[in-house]
Amino acid sequence: MMRQIAEFAAALACGLFAGAAVYVSLVEHPARMQCGVEIATAEFSPSYQRGTIMQVTLAALCLLSSIAAWLAGATFWWVVAGVLQVSVIPFTLLVILPTNKQLLSPTLDKRSAQTEQLLARWGRLHAARGALSGLALLLFLYLLTFAKSQ
Repeated sequence: MMRQIAEFAAALACGLFAGAAVYVSLVEHPARMQCGVEIATAEFSPSYQRGTIMQVTLAALCLLSSIAAWLAGATFWWVVAGVLQVSVIPFTLLVILPTNKQLLSPTLDKRSAQTEQLLARWGRLHAARGALSGLALLLFLYLLTFAKSQ
């Protein structure tokens, strides 16, 4: 019973993360960009701050739950899926954070072409995070549906 709860929690956290990431990439960021660079940049900061808390929490819950599922008897692939999901955190810190810092800089000209380029780059990088999360979700769904325990 403990294993099933941990598996459910891991898959749910991953699904929520992936769903939010896809929503941001397909809906929120394009809508933000349609409002113009200045408004998009102004909206980016509060969205980024709120999103960070949710994403770190879901990624950590996913990883911890996937490890708990493995410790309770699930295949090691659960840990692999959890690590794949949590890999969005180092990806964010190493790849996306420099762009985030530039977008959040108080000295940034919120109307410039450079700002528009930064927002476009951020959108592409965020889509890569969504893809990583989507792959993890597919692995979790495969494990829930087809894989047998050890």
